[in-house]
Amino acid sequence: MNLSNWPSITEKTLAIVMGGGAGTRLFPLTKERSKPAVPLAGKYRIVDIPVSNCINSGLRRVYVLTQFNSASLHKHINSSYKFDNFSRSFVEILAAQQTPTDTSWYQGTADAVRQNLRDFLQYPYEYYVILSGDQLYRMDFREVLEQHIETKADMTLATIPVSRELAPDFGIMHTDDARRVIRFEEKPKAPELLDQLCIPQNLLKELGRPEGADLYQASMGIYIFNREALIKSLDNTHVDFGKHVIPDMISKYRVHSYIFQGYWEDIGTIRAFFESNLQLTDAVPEFNFFDTISPIYTHARFLPGSKINGATISKAIISDGCIIDDAHIERSVIGIRSYIKSGTTVRNSIIMGADFYDVDNVNRGSGPDLGIGKNCVIDHAIIDKNARIGDGAVITPDGKPDHYDGENYYIRDGIVVVPKGASIPPGGWI
Repeated sequence: MNLSNWPSITEKTLAIVMGGGAGTRLFPLTKERSKPAVPLAGKYRIVDIPVSNCINSGLRRVYVLTQFNSASLHKHINSSYKFDNFSRSFVEILAAQQTPTDTSWYQGTADAVRQNLRDFLQYPYEYYVILSGDQLYRMDFREVLEQHIETKADMTLATIPVSRELAPDFGIMHTDDARRVIRFEEKPKAPELLDQLCIPQNLLKELGRPEGADLYQASMGIYIFNREALIKSLDNTHVDFGKHVIPDMISKYRVHSYIFQGYWEDIGTIRAFFESNLQLTDAVPEFNFFDTISPIYTHARFLPGSKINGATISKAIISDGCIIDDAHIERSVIGIRSYIKSGTTVRNSIIMGADFYDVDNVNRGSGPDLGIGKNCVIDHAIIDKNARIGDGAVITPDGKPDHYDGENYYIRDGIVVVPKGASIPPGGWI
């Protein structure tokens, strides 16, 4: 890729990260925070993934759209992404607001962009990169922009090859050999329909895939628009890009597919979020945070190194500022400022840690100390921030329904979730 012209092109590009709606699929992690603010991999937030991809691609003008529980997201963005005062770079939140022309909440992804179009058009950006805010992946958007410009597309959307089994869960694009989108089907299930949508043989060969592979181009929720195409595509009542805008554009504009073949995971559900976090503990995970060329950025907290006092640890991520006594930790992610006392077993779990050190237990009230007490068992669980787990507590989904609302805990997709700030009494059994 010739990068000689890229500074001028990236300066003409605005990135827009869709913060999502109420985040019901990630409840109760979204009970007190917006979806992009949910902690990820011990020390990051979900929003750090798309924002870091933008920065690493030279896109330094980024808006994050949100409307629910946005206080913690505001705090994180403001403390994490500070640029030179003499540059025009920014990462800013645009929360839903009432205007003289619109008094409603965002009705969908397209409606969210439409309601903020005035802000997006006030500078002469030529290209708009629209991103989903709940995905784990690493992508250089300059490559997508390069294809977009070379093909003279009005819109380019990123797709990823998926199997026939997974295709019914996605919006599926069908393209010609030149990757121009000629058809779109939302979550196709009929076998005869899937037969018509598989990737053409010539394109499979270009992608280096086996001849006859039964693969389909699934939308990743990543779009690039030309300025005029974006304006015209939203000059209507369409509320969603996937369901309304894309099908309408295919018949009127040049819409192309950029086929991405790296790691990509939608982490918008409790099960997907849980599995993606634990997969990071593998010796060679599919998504690698240990990348010095394209790092994932986040809030610099200046925490001390973690202290491990006789614990046995296998396949785990231990974040900054933790104190772990003689505990057993296996295939788990331990977040910042976690305190895990002796005799406790943490297995296949995510401990999100804490926002503060409660040295004098001033916030304890009559409940347990902050963190995980002695002789606890935590298995297949997510313990959200600032939780207090009393001595001898057992937290496991064994023998329980996959979906359940309990006192101070929830079960979603077979995973026990203890919400932020919850307190489980000593000897409690979940």
